[in-house]
Amino acid sequence: MPNEMTDDELDAVFAALADPTRRAMLARLAADGDATGAELGADLPISQQAVSKHLQVLERAGLITRTPDAQRRTCHLAPERLETAIEWIEHHRQLWADRYDRLDAHLRTLRPTKENTP
Repeated sequence: MPNEMTDDELDAVFAALADPTRRAMLARLAADGDATGAELGADLPISQQAVSKHLQVLERAGLITRTPDAQRRTCHLAPERLETAIEWIEHHRQLWADRYDRLDAHLRTLRPTKENTP
């Protein structure tokens, strides 16, 4: 599998994506580009302290980077980790699809054909 992550890194990505507030922040960055924490939290019903904690989770998961810019820190979407998680999901989806295809083929061999029925 290309661009593999460690189990801990993958766990961090999925844990970060499990929260709707963090998904909203990522969606905003994807749609509107770079933003400060205050800008990301402006439309959310949470405190600035909660925004900061959510951003820390996203940063630890490698889904965003933050760059100091004078008195503020600008958040940037870092899609590489998300793309790697998507590759992991697709890889496992394909494994299961192949297994189901093999099961279907096996079940077809077990079905009686018209020629074998009395």
